[in-house]
Amino acid sequence: MNETIEDVGGVEPKADRGSVSIDARGIHYRALNDMIREAVSAGAEQIELLNVNGQRYIATGIRGQATIHVHGVPGNDLAALADGPQVVVHNNAQDAVGNTLNAGRVVVHGDAGDVVGYGMRGGKVFVRGDVGYRVGIHMKSSPRQSPLLVVGGTAADFLGEYQAGGRLVVLGLTTDAARRGTVVGDYCGTGMHGGVIYLRGEPNRNHIATRFVAIKEADDEAMADLEPALREFCELFDYDLAAVLNDRFWVVRPFSHKPFAGSYAPNP
Repeated sequence: MNETIEDVGGVEPKADRGSVSIDARGIHYRALNDMIREAVSAGAEQIELLNVNGQRYIATGIRGQATIHVHGVPGNDLAALADGPQVVVHNNAQDAVGNTLNAGRVVVHGDAGDVVGYGMRGGKVFVRGDVGYRVGIHMKSSPRQSPLLVVGGTAADFLGEYQAGGRLVVLGLTTDAARRGTVVGDYCGTGMHGGVIYLRGEPNRNHIATRFVAIKEADDEAMADLEPALREFCELFDYDLAAVLNDRFWVVRPFSHKPFAGSYAPNP
């Protein structure tokens, strides 16, 4: 690929074939996303975004196997509706990372905001630090694919609200949260009707929506399901897998696939 700056809308080619660099300083988010799409269409396999400062919708709807490195703090809806790329954020990220992600992988080396993984249908999201409110809500899965969201730190209230599928993992590694039972905030699992939540360190059961979910210590089968995700997390963020596993893990699962069935009037 012998692109020029004109060919890819202001994208500067890097020395290696198939790699481009975009300086996002002062660029409106629409223009920036046009540049990213043009670079992907031109065959770029590696895209470096420099000086990102709150631009929204980065990598939204992108298809294919391109890897996009984000230097700076991206705005809301990073990788929303994406289908295949890898997006690596070398800083914090704002709200709705991986909104309705279909396939691909998002890696955030800092913290992320609220509603991370909203409606995820597939793919993976790894956040090294903490996340905000209503993370993983409405996640869903199918026989063809199932999403994974791993949080290295803690999550605020309403984790897994209305979760319908996939796996949520919260490790509490950024503080002594796992020891204090505060890896998640209040109302964890409210309305949950599918999927599973894994928590490292015994949580405060007052934070768990026990009207909707059951919580028990992870058995061998659960740990076998969880360990590949932990291994990938540790490889991404340079954690020691043995140290991460050196704690008890707990499993949160829904009681019912229809948690509100009794809350509505019967059909006439």
